[in-house]
Amino acid sequence: MINVLMIEDDCELAQLLKMSLQKEDIEVTVASTPLEGLSLFQARKYDLLVLDLSLPQMDGMEICRLIRQESEIPIIISSARSDIRDKMMGFSRGADDYIPKPYDSQELVFRINAIMRRIHPMMAKKSTPFEIDDHRHEISKHNIPLQLTQAEYDIVSYMINKDRFVIAREELLLNIGSIKYESSLKSIDVIMGRIRQKIGDDPKNPRYIVSVRGIGYKFINE
Repeated sequence: MINVLMIEDDCELAQLLKMSLQKEDIEVTVASTPLEGLSLFQARKYDLLVLDLSLPQMDGMEICRLIRQESEIPIIISSARSDIRDKMMGFSRGADDYIPKPYDSQELVFRINAIMRRIHPMMAKKSTPFEIDDHRHEISKHNIPLQLTQAEYDIVSYMINKDRFVIAREELLLNIGSIKYESSLKSIDVIMGRIRQKIGDDPKNPRYIVSVRGIGYKFINE
């Protein structure tokens, strides 16, 4: 699990981001003031820092500079200050990425994961049960090809590429052409049942395709 420290004085935004990131196995500790953030940073080891700039007590640029003097922790600046000069200063103070507000929480997830893969290359190279071979139009589990229909192949392929992301039923209907004719959300559940059988996933205690109540599913490729 990735442990993130977030210094953000907009408490409502911080909680929304925290909930979204936790769904993707990213643990978030929120500090609403610079001094609280610096205190938490000193007390515990974190994998990454998400830092707002417009903060009370101390500007985020100064926090970035102070932390970079002490640590090589990756820093993502998350700020409504989108002027190029702010971005240049942020990078010069040691930031690794700069994401202008407003943004979708999924973008922050992508950026966090991208940075962690660069720092820890083995995260991207780990062996996984399911592999996609686009050239053969084939998905295998532990190197054994699965017997899937076109709709099943498209769904599993889509979900593998969004490993650990929560995927709504509506998202599948909108993005997968081979199931658009099955226009009811209930039909997605029926197809998922067939897929679980074919990949050897226990519907009572699923390991790979996990139901997310009221939303849809999450694929865990490990």
